[in-house]
Amino acid sequence: MSGETAEAGEFKRGWPVVLSAAIGIALGLSPLPFYTIGVFVQPLSQEFGWTQSQIQLGLAVMTLTVVVVSPFVGWLADRIGARPVALTSVLLFGLSLASFALLKGDINQFYLTWAAMGIMGAGTLPITWTRGVNSWFVANRGLALGFALVATGLGGALATQIAGRLTAEVGWREAYIGIAALPLLVSLPIALFMFNERKDGADGSALAQSSVGMTLGQAVFHWRFWLLAVAFVPISLALGGVVPNLVPILTSEGFTREQAIGMASLIGIVVAVGRVGGGWLIDRFWAPRIAFIMLAAPVIGLIELSLPGSIDYWFAVGAIVLIGLALGVEYDFMAFMTARYFGMRSYAAVYGALYGFFALGAGLGPVWYARMAEANGGDFGQALLLGGLMTLVGAALLPMLGAYPDFKKSGG
Repeated sequence: MSGETAEAGEFKRGWPVVLSAAIGIALGLSPLPFYTIGVFVQPLSQEFGWTQSQIQLGLAVMTLTVVVVSPFVGWLADRIGARPVALTSVLLFGLSLASFALLKGDINQFYLTWAAMGIMGAGTLPITWTRGVNSWFVANRGLALGFALVATGLGGALATQIAGRLTAEVGWREAYIGIAALPLLVSLPIALFMFNERKDGADGSALAQSSVGMTLGQAVFHWRFWLLAVAFVPISLALGGVVPNLVPILTSEGFTREQAIGMASLIGIVVAVGRVGGGWLIDRFWAPRIAFIMLAAPVIGLIELSLPGSIDYWFAVGAIVLIGLALGVEYDFMAFMTARYFGMRSYAAVYGALYGFFALGAGLGPVWYARMAEANGGDFGQALLLGGLMTLVGAALLPMLGAYPDFKKSGG
C-alpha cells in the first residue's frame, strides 16, 4: 500500500474519532475556563470586591490540581481505556462549571470550585482524546492531532462570545450556566456515539505501536522527558498567561470592552490555523525545528503589546495573530513528541505527566501577569517583555531533543 493510500485509509476509518475528539477537547477543561475568565473578571470584581489577581488565581488553583491529577488520569486511560475516562469526565466537568453560578462571595468557595473542576474535568484534557486519535493514525499522525486539537481555539472563541453576550444581557451567573451547557449538550452525546480507540488490528499500523516504547517509570528517568518539561513551563506561562488577561491588556491600551472581547475571540480562530498548519508541518519535517520557529515567533507579538500607548487596532490584531499561531501548536507538539520520543506503550501516562508541567505554567501565567500589572499601576508592559524572553528561552531548548528514537530496533 502506498504512503498516500495509507494516509487516506487512516482518515477514512478514523475521522469519527478525530471529530469527536476535536469537539471534546474544544468544549473541555483546557479552553473553556481559560478563555472565558477574562470576561468574568469585571462582573465578579464589581459584585464581590475581589481584585483581578485574586480572580485569576482561580486558574492557578485549577492548574495545581491538574498537575497532581493528570498523571493518574493518563494512567487510568492506559489501563481501562480513554473512552470511559473521557465520557465520565465530560459529564462531571459540565456540572462543576455550572456550579460557579452558586457563588455567594466567599473567595474560598471560589477557589474550591476551581479545584473541584480541575479534578472532575481532567479527563476532558487532550490526555485522553489524543490517545484515541494516536491509536488510529501513524502516517498522518501530526495532521490528525492538528485536526483533533484545532477546535480548542474555536471553542474558546465561541465560549468567549457566549459568555460576553450572556453576561451583558442576563448576568454572569446565567453566563456560567450557558457555557456549562456546551460540554453537556454537545460534546457528551457526540463522544458517546463516535469516540473509541483502535482495537481491531485490521492493518496493524497504529495498533502495532501500542506496546512499543517506554513505561512511565522509564520516561521520567530519561533526559528528554525533563528537557520537554523544562521547556514547556516558561512557554506555557508566557503564552498561556496572555489569553485570560487579553481583555484587561487591551482595555488598558484604550480599547473599549466590546472591542477587547472581539479581538480576544479572534485569537481562538488563529489558534485553529496554527493547529492544522503545525500538524501538517511536523508530519513532513523534524518537529523540534518547526516547534522552535513557531514558538519563537510570538516574541514579536508580546513586544508589540508591551509598547505603551501606541497600539492601534491592526497593530494589536497583528500581535494577537502571532501569539495565537504559537498557542495553536503547543498541544500538537507536546502530543506528537510524546508519541515519537517515548512511544505508545504508556502514552497517556507520560503525556499526563508532561501535561502537568505545561499546566503548571499555564495556570500560574495569568495570575503572574495580573500581579505584575497591579504592581506597575495597571501596566502590563514589563510582564509582556519578560514573557517574550521566557518564550524564546523555552523554544530554544526544543531542538536539543535530537533524532527520533527507533523503538523497534532498540526492542523498546
